[in-house]
Amino acid sequence: MTIVARYIIRTHIPPFVFGASVVMFLFLMQFLLRVLDELVGKGIGALVIAQLIVLNLAWMVVLAVPIGVLFSTLMAFGKLAQTHEVTALKASGMSLLQMMLPAIVTGAALTAVVFWFNDAVLPDANHRAKTLLMDIQRKKPTLALQPGQFSSQLEGYTILARWIDSSQTAMRGLTIYDRRDNARMTIVNADSGHLAFSPSYRYVLLHLYRGDVHQYGRQRRGDYRYIRFEQQQVIIPAYGFLLERSNESTVMRGDREMHIRDMEEIVHAARQQQQIQRTIIDRAIEAYLTDLLKVSPSSHHQAWLERTALLASQLGSASYQYDDADQRARQYEVEIVKKYVIPVACVVFVLVGCPLGIRTRGGSFGMSALISLFFYILYWACLIGGEKLADRQVLPPEILWSANILLAAIGIALLVTTSNESFRLRSAVARVLGWCRQRISR
Repeated sequence: MTIVARYIIRTHIPPFVFGASVVMFLFLMQFLLRVLDELVGKGIGALVIAQLIVLNLAWMVVLAVPIGVLFSTLMAFGKLAQTHEVTALKASGMSLLQMMLPAIVTGAALTAVVFWFNDAVLPDANHRAKTLLMDIQRKKPTLALQPGQFSSQLEGYTILARWIDSSQTAMRGLTIYDRRDNARMTIVNADSGHLAFSPSYRYVLLHLYRGDVHQYGRQRRGDYRYIRFEQQQVIIPAYGFLLERSNESTVMRGDREMHIRDMEEIVHAARQQQQIQRTIIDRAIEAYLTDLLKVSPSSHHQAWLERTALLASQLGSASYQYDDADQRARQYEVEIVKKYVIPVACVVFVLVGCPLGIRTRGGSFGMSALISLFFYILYWACLIGGEKLADRQVLPPEILWSANILLAAIGIALLVTTSNESFRLRSAVARVLGWCRQRISR
C-alpha cells in the first residue's frame, strides 16, 4: 500500500467512527424511548437492561456503518479539496479514480464484514433480544403500595395500608381482603405489619401484629368466624414479579431472526407447495373437461351442476393455498435480498461521497452531515418503498436493488463530471440554449 493510499484511509477513520457513532446514538435513544414504558417500575436490574441494549446494538451497527462510510468520504475528500491536496495529486498524474481506489477497497471490505455480520450475528442477536423483551413485558411491575389506597396487584387479594414507610416494608393500619374463595370472604385487620418477598420472589410474606380475622360465609347466613391474634404470617402467591427467562429455542423465529440458509429452505418448501397446488389445479380442470365431454349438460343437468360446484371448491382451496405459499416465499425472499442490498450500500456510498465531497468542498461537519442525511433519506425511501411493493406482490423482490442502482448511477455521474474538469454544466447548458436560439432565428 502506497503512502498516499494510507494517508487517504487514515483521513477516513475519524469521521467514519464519529458518523457511525452518532447514528447509533440516535437509534439507541429512539429504541430506549420506545421501550421505556416496559422497563420503568418493574424492578429490572441494570445487568438485564444492559444486555437488552447490547443485543439491540446489532441491528444499529448494520444501519450505521453505511451512513458512516458516506459521512467519512464526504468529510475526507471535502477536506482534501479544501486544502488543495486533490489538485496536487492530480498534478502528480493521479486520477480521481486512483484517489478513490483506497476508499473503494475499504468499502468493499466493509461490505464483506457487514454481510457476514448481517447473516451470522444479527439473526441470533435479534432473536435473543425479542425473547428478552417478551420476558420483560411479561414481568409484573414491582409491588408498590400507596398509603390510603386499595391495591389489587396480588391476584385474589386486595390490600389497604393507612401508612407505609419509604422503604415499602413497614406498614400500619392494614386491611387484607382474601377474594380467592367464592364461598367464603376473609378479612384480616392488623395494627402494623412488615412486607417482604421470599428468596425465590414467588411469594409475598406479610408479618402481621395485633389484629383479627373475620370470615363470612357467602351462601349460608350465620356462617361467621372471628379470630384475634398477636402475631400472624400471611403467605400470598406472587407470580410474575420475578423476571423469568424463557428458553430461546422454544420461541419461534421471525424472518429477521433467521440466517440466509434457513430462509432459503423455507422459500424452497413454499415454492414446492406452489408447484403441488398448480398440479392439483391442472388435474382438477383436466378431470372436469373429461367429464364434460362424456356427459351432456342438457341431459344430466343436476350432475353437471354438482361437478361444476366441486370443481369450484377444489380450485378455491388450491388457489388459496397457492397464494399463501407465494406470500410466504415472497416474505422471506425480500428479507434475503435485504441481507445483500444493505452491505453493498457501503461501496455505493463511496461512489457518491468521494466526488460529491470534492465538488462541494464539504469538509465542514455541517455540510457533510446535511448531504449525508439527504442521501440516506433518499436511500431508505427507495429501500422501504421497494420492500412494501415486494411484500404486496406488486413487484419482484429484486426491486430492492433500485436504491443501490439509483445511488450508484448518481455516483458514477458525479465521478465522470468531477474527473473531466473541462466539463461544466452551466457552460454546456449555455451552448445548448445558444444552439436552440440559432435554430429558431433561422
